[in-house]
Formats: sequence, C-alpha cells, structure tokens
Amino acid sequence: MRLPVALWLPLALAVAAVAAGQSPLQRRVVRDVLEYFHGRSNVHFLFKEREVDGVIERVNPSGTFVQLRLGLAQTACRKRAPQRHCRVLESRRKPICLACYKFDSSDVPKVLDKYHNCGPSHHLAAKVRCPQCPPVLPSVPTRCQPPLCPQEIRQRDEAECRAVEEAGKGGDTLYLPGMFAFSRGLPA
Repeated sequence: MRLPVALWLPLALAVAAVAAGQSPLQRRVVRDVLEYFHGRSNVHFLFKEREVDGVIERVNPSGTFVQLRLGLAQTACRKRAPQRHCRVLESRRKPICLACYKFDSSDVPKVLDKYHNCGPSHHLAAKVRCPQCPPVLPSVPTRCQPPLCPQEIRQRDEAECRAVEEAGKGGDTLYLPGMFAFSRGLPA
C-alpha cells in the first residue's frame, strides 16, 4: 500500500527539522529514552519521536546537564518484529516522557546520572483532578491512595531533575584508594 506524498511528507519534514536542531547529547538522550520506553513490559508497539520540547542544556565544570520532554507517537509495528517503515497511528497513544541526564566533561561523555518519567501519571497529569479518598472511620485503615496531582508530579519531577543536575559536583565524590599518591624521596 502506497501512501500519498501529502500524508508522509509533512511528518518526514517535521522529524528532520527536529533532528537538525539538536546537539549530539540531545540526540543521545532521545535514543536512550526511546530504548528505555521500548524496554518496558507494557509496551507492545513501536513508538516514534513526535516532538522534542522544553530542551535545556547547561554546561558547567562538573559536566553537561540535558533536560527535555519527548513526545512519542504509536506506530502500527509490533515491538517484537520491527520493520523498516512503520506508519504512525494518529488516533493512538501519544505519551510524553521527561528526561534529565547529566554527562561528564570527557571527550566521550559518560552518563553520571539520569531520570526518566514516561509513566501514565505523567502523561495524564493535565487531565487528572485531585480526588480525595472517601471518608472512613478513623479507626479503620483505608487502602485508598489518591493519584498524584499534576502539581505533585511536577514537583517530584523538578526535585529529581535537580538531583540529577547536582550529580558529579565536588561534594559528592568519594575518596577511593589510589586517587591521591604522595611520595617523599629518601635522604641521600
């Protein structure tokens, strides 16, 4: 089945435009988030990058911090049997992932710390109201756990990303044997 150019050309141009404006570290984060998302047991279809928003890239002496929101779109291909060309299903799931990564300052950057949030609570945060548990007698324990509210999700994400950004700074490095060696020559 051949799709008309009017259908696939805008999507291809959008993906190319998104990829063209990203740094190598941002592309690495996008690849890593896609790999993480497809590695989850509840994901049965392949997802493609739809959009990248809210990109923050800060360089400091302890390394480079990258934060971004990645919009995904479900395709018609199954995860177990990937194909070369998978069409995006417009009316299916479009999760949004938040990713925060801290890379060291070496020539081939290594990941010092990372945080992903692709969960349904993050995706539905804008749609969820903050319900309260039904009133119960004080002596009877309740099993009701209200879902996280959008502001709680946002606060947790911000706290996790701050912790990732702080990774690799001087205060949290451990002393390992052999890191410092002092020698003194013998008297002649």
